[in-house]
Amino acid sequence: ETSSTSSTPLLFPSSTQLSELDVRALRKEHGILPTYHQVDTCAAEFEAYTPYLYSSYEMESEAAPTDRPKVIILGGGPNRIGQGIEFDYCCCHASFALQEMGYETIMVNCNPETVSTDYDTSDRLYFEPLTFEDVLNIVEREVGSRGVGSGGVEETSSTSSPPPLLHSSTPLLGVIVQYGGQTPLNLADSLQKAGVPILGTLPDAIEMAEDRDRFEELLIRLDIPAPAHGTARTADQAVAVAQEVGYPVVVRPSYVLGGRAMAIVDDEVALRRYMAEAVNVAASTDGQTNRPILIDQFLEDAFEVDVDAICDKEKLIIGGIMQHIEEAGIHSGDSACVLPPYKISYYHLNIMREYTEKLGLALGVRGLMNVQYAIKDDVVYVLEVNPRASRTVPFVSKATGVPLAKLAARVMAGSSLAEVGLTEAPKLDGFFVKEAVLPWKKFTGIDTILGPEMRSTGEVMGHASTFGHAFVKSQMGAGSPLPDPTKTEAGVLITVNDYDKGSALKIARDLHRMGMTIYATSGTGAFIEGGGIPVQLLEKATAGASGYTTLDAMRDGKIHLIINTPLGPDSREDGAKIRRLATRMEIPLITTLSAAQAAANGIRAVQQKGLKVRSLQEHYQHNGGNG
Repeated sequence: ETSSTSSTPLLFPSSTQLSELDVRALRKEHGILPTYHQVDTCAAEFEAYTPYLYSSYEMESEAAPTDRPKVIILGGGPNRIGQGIEFDYCCCHASFALQEMGYETIMVNCNPETVSTDYDTSDRLYFEPLTFEDVLNIVEREVGSRGVGSGGVEETSSTSSPPPLLHSSTPLLGVIVQYGGQTPLNLADSLQKAGVPILGTLPDAIEMAEDRDRFEELLIRLDIPAPAHGTARTADQAVAVAQEVGYPVVVRPSYVLGGRAMAIVDDEVALRRYMAEAVNVAASTDGQTNRPILIDQFLEDAFEVDVDAICDKEKLIIGGIMQHIEEAGIHSGDSACVLPPYKISYYHLNIMREYTEKLGLALGVRGLMNVQYAIKDDVVYVLEVNPRASRTVPFVSKATGVPLAKLAARVMAGSSLAEVGLTEAPKLDGFFVKEAVLPWKKFTGIDTILGPEMRSTGEVMGHASTFGHAFVKSQMGAGSPLPDPTKTEAGVLITVNDYDKGSALKIARDLHRMGMTIYATSGTGAFIEGGGIPVQLLEKATAGASGYTTLDAMRDGKIHLIINTPLGPDSREDGAKIRRLATRMEIPLITTLSAAQAAANGIRAVQQKGLKVRSLQEHYQHNGGNG
C-alpha cells in the first residue's frame, strides 16, 4: 500500500471556499493516505507485537484490522483542568465491558499519561489527535473498502455475545463519544454526518441539551422549572438579557467543559468586560461569537445537587444523588459533595428523581447522563443536563460498588438495563464525601478563592458511618487535615464579609465550645464578641498596619485553621495575603461558610468518637457491589 500515487503537488489558493470534507476528498483522490505504524515497546531487543499505533505518511502500514465486531472508543486527549483522569476511568471500563461481551475494542487517545493508552487496556490503540480528520482516518482504516454509514446499527435480541455482523456493511458497531468529556463529544455531529455510527445517545440529543432555545422548549413541555436565562452573541445582547433576567447572572460560553471562562457578573460594566474576553474562548469572528454566550440568573444561597444516571431509552436508573457542600457559585468540580445528601428532604429528592427520568426518556439517552439541580425557596431548578459521562461517575461507582461506566457501555452496545442486572438504584451504607484536590502549592501566586471556573486537578474520597467523620477523612486525603483541639491548642482565624457574619457567629460558637481559640479581625471580631464569645483581635495585613496582624499570628504558629470570605477591595487585599501565606505554611483554608460548617461538624464528630479505618472491600462485603 502506498501513501501517494501522484507526483503532482496539491495547490490551494490562499482564500478557498472548500470545506474540510472537500479537501479530504481531494487528498484521497490523489492517493495521499495515512499509514499506521507500531510503537516498538521492546526497544528493538526482540520482536514486538504490541497493537500500539501512530499515523504517518509512509509507503507501508503495520495496522492489521480484523473482521471481528468492533467498537471505537474516543478518549479525552490531554489532561487539563476540567477534563482529567475521571473520564479516562470511564473509557477504560467501557473497553473492559465490551471485551467481556466479545467485541474488539479500539481506543483512540493522545495522552501517554493515561491508563487508556496502556497497550493492554484495549485490543488496539491509536495514539492520534482527537480531531475529525484523524478519527475518520482511523474509522476508514478499520472498516476497509466497505466504507461506513450504510444503514446504522442493527438492534439484536441477544447481547450476551455479538452477532457476526452488527453493522450492515462493516463489523464496526459504532463509536463511543460520551466517555471522553467535551473533546470527543464535539466530534459527534460531524462523525455522524460522515456516516459513522455513534453508539449511545444520538448527536441530536446532545445538541438539544446544549442549545438553549431547544432545551427551553423541552423543559416547558416537561413542566420542569429552570432559572431565568437567555443567550447572547454580542455585548449589547448580553446586557439586554441580563437586565431582563436580573443581576447577578452566571455567564459562560456554550460547549465548554470545566466551567472554562465561566463567571458570576454583578453589573453591566463587568458584563461588558466579560463579553470582550469571552469571545476568545468561544472563537469569535467579526465581533460575534460562533457559539452563543449562556446567561443565567444566579440563584444565591441555593443548594446544588448532581445526579448521575443510566438510561436505555425505555427505563432510567439513578446511580447516585450528590449534594454539594459549597453553596451555589462554586464549580461542581471544585465543590466537595456528599453521597447520599445530608440536608435535602425526601420531597425534593423525589422531585429530582422524577425530573431526571423525564429528561432522560425525552432526550432518548442511551448510556450515562448527568443532571445538575439547584434548590432555592423549596423549588427544584434544572441548571444543566449532560447526556454523557460526568466526572463524578468514578466517585459514585466506588461509593456504591456499581460499575456505572461498564454497565452503561453494555447498554450502549444494545443491552437493556434489565439484561445488565441493574433494576434499582444502588444502596448505600454510610456517607461518602468527595473533596477536590487543588494545585495551590504548585501555583503559589494564585489567589485561592473558588468560583464558577474549575481549578481542581484531582479528587479524594472519605467514607465513614457519619457525615462528620467522612468529611474529616476527605480533608486528610486532600492534604488539608483539620485540627484536633484535644491534641493541640488549636486556633482558628475567622475573617468574613458582612453578609456572612451571622452564620460565622454560629460556627465560632461551635468551635469555641470544642476548645479552639478564636482569632478575628476587628469587624468580624466585634460581631463575634457581641455574641458572647471571647476573641483574640488581630489587625488586617494591609499597608501601614502597625500592630499584631493576621500574618504575624500565622507565622507564630497560633493559627491552625482559617475561615476567610472576603468582600470589597481592602478585604481582598488582606484576604489574598492570608490565603497565599496559608498555602505556603500548609494551614487548612476554607473560603465558604458551608464548608466551614461541615468542618465544624467534622471536628465535633472526631472529638466525640475517633476515626476508624474501613476499607472499600469491607463496605462492598457488607453492602454488595464491586466498584
